[in-house]
Amino acid sequence: MTVPEFLRYDFMQNAFLATTIIAVMGSLVGYFVVLRRQAFGSHALSNIGFAGAAGASLIGAEPMVGLLVFVLGAALLMAWSGRNVSERDVSVGMILMFSLGLGALFINLYSANANAAIGILFGSVFGIDASQIRWITITSLVVLAGLVAIFRPLRFASLNPDAARARGIPVSLIDTLFLLLLGAASAIAVPVIGALLSFAIFIGPASAAQAWSGRIGVGLALTVLLSLGESWGGLVISYYANLPASSCIAGLSFGLYALSRLTRHGVSTSTSH
Repeated sequence: MTVPEFLRYDFMQNAFLATTIIAVMGSLVGYFVVLRRQAFGSHALSNIGFAGAAGASLIGAEPMVGLLVFVLGAALLMAWSGRNVSERDVSVGMILMFSLGLGALFINLYSANANAAIGILFGSVFGIDASQIRWITITSLVVLAGLVAIFRPLRFASLNPDAARARGIPVSLIDTLFLLLLGAASAIAVPVIGALLSFAIFIGPASAAQAWSGRIGVGLALTVLLSLGESWGGLVISYYANLPASSCIAGLSFGLYALSRLTRHGVSTSTSH
């Protein structure tokens, strides 16, 4: 069997491996992001990482460390900012505004290593190396293990939080744990897809899947397939068309979303799986 031309290069192999791992992990987390109506929070966490990366560059530390610290800290603040979506949206917006302001300040104070922080905004999938893939793999496994551990209460709390509280489920704790998982997922996805385009992995496939199926089990499987399809397709288009990979992946994600809006069945998500 002939190996495609683009897979003969190490940078393409690394890119495919990294996007495959992130597509699986990110889409599963993203399914619950959409189900819980936390898309704005997901986008905010990705962008907040910019301030962390810039701050780490300012003190001479690894940008990824700063990104992770800021994102997890912001996730905790979001978890404690309110019980409902309307309360949290205002708090999330203020946290995002403050973090972006800090990022701009850090870049202004120390521009020598600014390219490393600015690259966080758009990703660099073709610059991923073996050490980063190890970091991505380990963190993704931790996130997926955490998601499996809280899956049943998370599903119940996402669909009907009031009933979940009445059953004795610690909804606030589940919310906090999920936001921490989302923060960790965002931190490792950002260097690949970029902070500004993280919706392509976390939101696009899940939104399309939920429009086409109201069953959680089917929806999760479909979300993963759509995420892999858009990720792999984006890399191939990028290679042959000489276009930014993140832009290609984002374009395919938007296409899936638009198609799902036109062909949705209008079913509501159920607890079956």
